[in-house]
Amino acid sequence: MKRVLILVVLAFLIALTAFRFAPSDPDRWHVALAGDADRDMPGGVFRIVEDLPNGLERLHVIATQEPRTEVLAGSVSEGMVTYVTRSRVFGFPDYTTAQQDGDTLRIHGRLRFGQSDFGVNRDRVDGWLDALKV
Repeated sequence: MKRVLILVVLAFLIALTAFRFAPSDPDRWHVALAGDADRDMPGGVFRIVEDLPNGLERLHVIATQEPRTEVLAGSVSEGMVTYVTRSRVFGFPDYTTAQQDGDTLRIHGRLRFGQSDFGVNRDRVDGWLDALKV
């Protein structure tokens, strides 16, 4: 029984390490956004903000101040940035891509592992957008 418990704990720790240090492929996550309506999905969120010149530049400042968030690919000058934000305890990565198209800002936040993010990406993206309004 003790060996089984040790094996379960060891497997759990290995899984946590795999999630925390899993490489992020920019070719998979840093992709152009298409869509014309806000959507909430089990594993993420899609938001569109119209009439927001320089929205990406302003959003970038907010996003890069978010704890455990860093740029995965892109830049403001390119007009599209993808961020990776890791959860505090387990280090699960979530990806948020923001793209400026004229005065329209499109944002797609999504999970990498699992089926549902329990609203984490929606809350993060909506929080960033609320901060833009200030």
